[in-house]
Amino acid sequence: MHFKRLALALAAGAAVFSLSAQAQTEIQWWHSMTAVNGEWVNDLARQFNDSQKAYKIVPTYKGTYDESMTAAVAAFRAGNAPHILQVFEVGTATMMASKGVVVPVSQVMQEAGKPFDPKAYIPAVAGYYTAPNGQMLSFPFNSSTTIFYFNKDAFKAAGLPTDKAPATWPEVVSAAAKLKAAGHKCPFTTAWQNWTQLESFSAWHNVEFATKGNGLQGLDTRLKVDSPLHQRHIENLANMAKQGLFVYKGRSNTPEASFVSGECAMINTSSGFYGNVAKNAKFAYGLAPLPYYPDVPGAPQNTVIGGASLWVMAKKPAADYKGVAEFFGFISRPEVQSASHKRTGYLPVTTAAYELTEKSGFYQQNPGTDVAVTQMIRKVTDKSRGIRLGNYLQIRAIEDEELEQVWNGKKTAQEALGSIVKRGNEQLERFQKANKG
Repeated sequence: MHFKRLALALAAGAAVFSLSAQAQTEIQWWHSMTAVNGEWVNDLARQFNDSQKAYKIVPTYKGTYDESMTAAVAAFRAGNAPHILQVFEVGTATMMASKGVVVPVSQVMQEAGKPFDPKAYIPAVAGYYTAPNGQMLSFPFNSSTTIFYFNKDAFKAAGLPTDKAPATWPEVVSAAAKLKAAGHKCPFTTAWQNWTQLESFSAWHNVEFATKGNGLQGLDTRLKVDSPLHQRHIENLANMAKQGLFVYKGRSNTPEASFVSGECAMINTSSGFYGNVAKNAKFAYGLAPLPYYPDVPGAPQNTVIGGASLWVMAKKPAADYKGVAEFFGFISRPEVQSASHKRTGYLPVTTAAYELTEKSGFYQQNPGTDVAVTQMIRKVTDKSRGIRLGNYLQIRAIEDEELEQVWNGKKTAQEALGSIVKRGNEQLERFQKANKG
């Protein structure tokens, strides 16, 4: 008799369990975060899933940013796209032009009855992901900017001051020469060379990267990276490469490993690299603003946004969108934002999260961790608001190809930049024609 009762009780429990499991709506989230940042994404999903029982966020790594974007387009056509897609900032113009593929985030939040105020976000962040009609199109997630990291132990060994980084490009050259003389094989490198040495470089010096406000004011935009200042900078880097002061370590974020290992002493890369450095570097390090040319009027200005935002894919059931809105509401909470910022180095995308981080004493205890924020919250100009160009994945590949020709001595800075403008403008014209309607 006892066995029978027990069996019935177990069966009833299993039925309740399967009902509750069925009632949970799964929300698919495709992302491109690896290593420590991949762990962060999984933890965010777990925290949200533990906070309520109606929805389950399922994060899936789908390759690099361009790979996941390509995969999502194919999945959308096949009718099995994810609910949420993480897209890096240079894919914004393409996503904006994808009619019927995405649902604006402000619409998703509004229809779910979730409070959503674009004014709560840091203006440089919100402005980038907002359409001309004021509608916020995607959710700012891992917003970053370019900063400068340096190895304090290597600086000390080379007789360089460790309390401050080189502030100008001439100072970077001088520090690199001292590091090399002290036996350092890789004094300086750069990750994301197109983002750090062309895009951010332009905004930081308040010079145009492209016409029409860098593409924010219209599709009939054309590249301007062959200016005398751009030529001067790429030529300087080429000279540094010839002297062994700058060592090219590859595309996208590949060079970051050479800084964490201690091989390279200085690097320009994303503020979102901080989590990796904090966890894995076995040496004292510093974070500092980007170097600039002191004789350029208006420099330094502000840096442009990097990282990625979350886009909501179209053609999903209304109930699913409610889950997406709940998740966005959760990761917008100041305490969640602040914890993410402290952990990763990505920007706190709301003012409340920044203030909470400041109050906690984090910036005082970890000098340099506020650099990304202070670089971004300066007053922006039409030349420094951000870069929004169509076919930009293709343009970035062109920039990589041409810059590599400079670093290996096959092209001059003038030739390579001229070629970037010519080939890049062909891509922009193609995008303009395709999106006229």
